[in-house]
Amino acid sequence: MSRALTIAVAAVIVLTGLVLSALFTVEQTEQVLITQFGRPVRVIEAAGLHAKIPFVQTVISFDRRLLNQELPGEEVILGDQRRLIVDSFTIFRITDPLRYYQAVGPGEEGIRGRLNSIVSSSLRRVLGTRSLLDVLSADRSRIMAAIRTQVNTEMSGFGVSIEDVRIRRADLPEENTQAILSRMQSERERVAKQLRAEGAEASQRIRADAERDRTVLLAEARATSDKLRGQGEADASRLYAKAYEQDAGFFAAWRTLLAYREAFGAGNARLVLTPDNDFLRYLQTAPVPSAR
Repeated sequence: MSRALTIAVAAVIVLTGLVLSALFTVEQTEQVLITQFGRPVRVIEAAGLHAKIPFVQTVISFDRRLLNQELPGEEVILGDQRRLIVDSFTIFRITDPLRYYQAVGPGEEGIRGRLNSIVSSSLRRVLGTRSLLDVLSADRSRIMAAIRTQVNTEMSGFGVSIEDVRIRRADLPEENTQAILSRMQSERERVAKQLRAEGAEASQRIRADAERDRTVLLAEARATSDKLRGQGEADASRLYAKAYEQDAGFFAAWRTLLAYREAFGAGNARLVLTPDNDFLRYLQTAPVPSAR
């Protein structure tokens, strides 16, 4: 091989290396920071083929997707002085590669350590003002929103955005579980006794009202009955007197005959009377109709 050909091949190889060193690709899931001798030069967010100065500028890639950071379980003291073991996770995104690089460098280890510390502090601050029932109720979403807002404010200087902070699991410490369960059982029993007492009181009140109404109704019914009976007896006496005045002899005989029926109707009655007793007069002599 001639010397000129060797030089040409070498030149092509060097040129090819320079071109390859100058070109780089940015993926859809990436954002790139270009540094020159360690100093940030520019940020590239558009995907595609880009160029840089070979051997002078360096490409640092950052993930633009949602990232997850899990915080190990830690004990938190709530506002009602109860202790809770809380496991949480945080979803965040790198939004400013330049600020991120200036704050923690090119790797993710630094930001994850800072995030753990800030999330832990925010959890303690917010949960320290809430009770156990708040954490376990529907109010939990508002609690997590307050935590997310605090973490987002503190992490804004690191070039990241906090998308969500969630409590994955909240457990009572083992040594406190039995005591809290016993206290909850005692509270439920107290409420049950109170409800039973209120129910018994209401039952007695209802029975007393019903008995009073019953007594009033019976008294009114007796009064009405006595009034109607008195009116009926008065009407009967008046009618009897009027009829008696029309034929006194007939009604005297009729009353005597009714008395006979009452006395002798059963067939086994016995009366001890003298023969001249006035009660037996119609058995001896038939009644005479009175003249009108």
